[in-house]
Amino acid sequence: MIEDYTPESQNEQDDLYEHHAFTVDKGQAPLRIDKYLMNRIENAIRNKIQTAAKNGNIFVNGEAVKSSYKVKPLDQIRVKFAHPPFENLLVGEDIPLDVVYEDDELLVVNKPAGMVVHPGHGNYSGTLINALIHRFDNLPNNSSERPGLVHRIDKDTSGLLVVAKTEEAMAHLSSQFAKKTSEREYVALVWGNMDEDEGTIEGNIGRHQKNRLQNTVYLGDEAENGKPAVTHYKVLERLGYITMVACKLETGRTHQIRVHMKHIGHTLFNDERYGGNLILKGTTFTKYKQFVDNCFKILPRQALHAKTLGFVHPKTNEFMSFESEIPEDIQQCIEKWRHYSKHVDH
Repeated sequence: MIEDYTPESQNEQDDLYEHHAFTVDKGQAPLRIDKYLMNRIENAIRNKIQTAAKNGNIFVNGEAVKSSYKVKPLDQIRVKFAHPPFENLLVGEDIPLDVVYEDDELLVVNKPAGMVVHPGHGNYSGTLINALIHRFDNLPNNSSERPGLVHRIDKDTSGLLVVAKTEEAMAHLSSQFAKKTSEREYVALVWGNMDEDEGTIEGNIGRHQKNRLQNTVYLGDEAENGKPAVTHYKVLERLGYITMVACKLETGRTHQIRVHMKHIGHTLFNDERYGGNLILKGTTFTKYKQFVDNCFKILPRQALHAKTLGFVHPKTNEFMSFESEIPEDIQQCIEKWRHYSKHVDH
């Protein structure tokens, strides 16, 4: 989020805190910097970006620029303010955690739906990191300066996360996730009856050019707009107009399962950001609409749970695997669809 602030002296960059940093892609066509930043800063408002430029808070290659400046390939863009980013002002909070496993090197946490993993974009308290820094001193920072975090899952996705407690564990575990040797399996409910019992979705994922809160799949000539992503899926149960699937990740792109499933025409059930909160499959009967609305009330989030997590322990080199129960809201939704689909079939 861009904040309003006018520095006392626009030349005193050393006294400013960096909030955002970007290196422009080699293939970038000329584009006004306010438009460029709009596409890259979540929740940004254009007039706030323009005010920041007017106040001398936006720098390109070390020089303050106006909002009309057109970015060029490999430009170094920095957005700086006189106050530190809120997400760097970490405060420990006594928030209970569901710890599945813990030793001197790491812990595995079962995150509830609704808990944000790290502060930022309007969520500066109540996050997993707030809970972790209350519980532990001197957690190692990851490459994004976030203490303990090896990977993350979305706010409204429930399930398993591993947290590093030492520098060695952070390096070892991060390497496993980067090299795709960790194992992660999710359970999801998706709209529609899938044609195949199992399959693999491949398609580069990047920020949607029109809807900045979504990611999308880029193929062919546009593939360079995203990063490679691979999701393997397997049908667990067919429930009429929705399907329960298991998804194994080879890569860990933001919203990967949500984006890949939408790409193949099976948006996650009640995934508001990607349109799954609408009736995408089924009948036009009023009773059916009421039934789906009741399911949405039971499960007021995307139907996605990080069920299985496996990795090699950084100290013992032992492979460890953890499973978590499918949460009550998803379970209740599944039961309702089981009952409905049996009734419809007969």
